Amino acid sequence: MNVRVDVSSLREAAAGGEHMFPLALAAEGEKVRIAALRAGKGLSRRLTDLGLPLGAEIRVMQRRPGGAMIVGRDALRVALGAGMAQKVMVALATTAPDAKAA
Repeated sequence: MNVRVDVSSLREAAAGGEHMFPLALAAEGEKVRIAALRAGKGLSRRLTDLGLPLGAEIRVMQRRPGGAMIVGRDALRVALGAGMAQKVMVALATTAPDAKAA
């Protein structure tokens, strides 16, 4: 049985009006910013140690069956499991023209 899910409506529901959604819902190729974590200090420290601190802009490089994904930041590539991707809250990255000039 094939089930189609409208990911955009899931994002809106998950965001609660704050324009945030779990990284697990980000599409392949999409650029997002890490906005919050739904976990303890351990996950925050692990992501920071991996080069993915709060506020970092990342791109979903590859999505794997089962929810795992590979994300990239500059030349860095990090594989995240489905559980970790559910706990990382992201927002769509919006790079303002003035931000590049600064």
